[in-house]
Amino acid sequence: MEYIHRISSPLGNILLSGTEQALTGLWFEGQKYYASTLTSPCEEKDLPVFDDAEKWLDLYFLGQKPDFMPPLSPRGTSFQKEIWDILLTIPYGQTVTYKDIASLTAERKGLPSMSAQAVGGAVSRNPVSIIIPCHRVIGSGGSLTGYAGGLDRKEKLLALEKGSPAFF
Repeated sequence: MEYIHRISSPLGNILLSGTEQALTGLWFEGQKYYASTLTSPCEEKDLPVFDDAEKWLDLYFLGQKPDFMPPLSPRGTSFQKEIWDILLTIPYGQTVTYKDIASLTAERKGLPSMSAQAVGGAVSRNPVSIIIPCHRVIGSGGSLTGYAGGLDRKEKLLALEKGSPAFF
């Protein structure tokens, strides 16, 4: 069974989803693909995994790099999960481009190249925003592109990681 839990954050209300074992979703209210991987029926319930996610977010929004990771189990295709695993390796406060991820994915698969657009599609479908840091992926030349939670939030998350939490 999947459960949900609602919390507020400095960037808006958040919906969490999870099982007894792991977090399956974290969406800003109203974002693109909001609650897209929820199974039916879901009921609201307090779970230890939601407590872990909320503690992680509290530290994060204080401008600190959390030193633990809640258990995660995002739902997606094998390609999406492969991309989301790469996102988890992007260091706090740093960014990479869609092209960088495409090149790494192609190398891992033994392919001559990989479409940055395909990577972008997988990144945009990340169901565990912030914790799986899709906001750290930028366009070539440093442009802020494509964040399901909105570019204003992406800009604020990146600024927070650079040590500028005063905008909240």
